[in-house]
Amino acid sequence: MLVANKVTLPKPALAIIRYHSCYPWHTGGSYRHFMVDEDYESLKWVLLFNQFDLYTKSNEGLGGKTVDELWTYYQSLIDKYIPNESQLMW
Repeated sequence: MLVANKVTLPKPALAIIRYHSCYPWHTGGSYRHFMVDEDYESLKWVLLFNQFDLYTKSNEGLGGKTVDELWTYYQSLIDKYIPNESQLMW
């Protein structure tokens, strides 16, 4: 859906979004026999991201920032990389 809507996220970010919940692949070692060179690069990024994923979320440790300040930062990233709703293909 993101690619079809011409988001400008780099390939590693798209791989993280697509594969971060595929634990048999990135944690269990499954499907390695299907991998090509580009998949190993994706795996590197997914594993790096994984340390910040599931079971790592809390309201503590926001780096001294408020939720509103963080919201502004993340909204700017969304605005930069994701087309506005009028441009989306559903």
